[in-house]
Amino acid sequence: MPLLALACALALGACGLGAGNTPGAVQLLVTRDFGAQVLHAAPHPKISGEETVMSLLLRNYSIRTRYGGGFVQGIGGVEGGEPGGHPADWFYYVNGVEAPKGAAATDVHPGDRIWWDLHDWSQTQNIPAVVGSYPEPFLNGTGGRRLPVRVECASLGVACQTVAARLRAAGVPAGVSALSAGGGAQILRVLVGTWSRLAGASDVAPIGRGPRSSGVYATFGESGRTLTLLDADGRAVQTLGAGAGLVAATSGESEGVVWVVTGTNGAGVERAAAALDEAQLRHRFALAVSAAGATPLPVGTG
Repeated sequence: MPLLALACALALGACGLGAGNTPGAVQLLVTRDFGAQVLHAAPHPKISGEETVMSLLLRNYSIRTRYGGGFVQGIGGVEGGEPGGHPADWFYYVNGVEAPKGAAATDVHPGDRIWWDLHDWSQTQNIPAVVGSYPEPFLNGTGGRRLPVRVECASLGVACQTVAARLRAAGVPAGVSALSAGGGAQILRVLVGTWSRLAGASDVAPIGRGPRSSGVYATFGESGRTLTLLDADGRAVQTLGAGAGLVAATSGESEGVVWVVTGTNGAGVERAAAALDEAQLRHRFALAVSAAGATPLPVGTG
């Protein structure tokens, strides 16, 4: 049986061969090592009728599956495994958000940016969100539903104004408010401020505990005045001081996806806000910025 037919059968008919409207403006990206290497980029992938994430992948690339067709083992001949003793597998994100269901059970909606990445998961199997699909998820939301966007600022300074302006320029009607106690899964929040001001927020506090808690390969010092950058093994590679910033996304235990535009001081937050740009964030899981330039995270994946 041909690979496409076999995989479709194993995926319980999820190959988009039935009737239905074809979702438009869909993009498909395949990378490895936390976005460091682009293997395939299809700004206009082949798509026909109703599709799932799995069927769209099958329609555009040769793949190898396991566990009854629900687990992608290889794409275009590049397979997961344990190179060098480190486990690496394929993970996928829709509009920068890790999907809660398997690829065969996740429908494709208009405007979706679907991103498959092969990476080392020895430090964490859960990276709830990434920034490299910006301006998603703000523009088209998740699950085919556009969500309200709120920029929450520790202070209404330059960085706050920059973040709101960047989102609105991307077509996102973002509101602006002071920091709140939370918003739940029905709103997308962008928290802007120094880490010393944001660290107490329960939905972003996991960043202070490292990638096993947050999926972000960076941590702040206890005072919030230093930013330590980690590699894929979770090892500290570089510690930045004044003027360092971070753009990252995560989720709290009871919250939806939350983005943070933060830094070690005001100058660092302003640098992070200035990095809220599609070209700078493209294919990045998270991004640290300093006077020396931008560093994709984990370190060593740029």
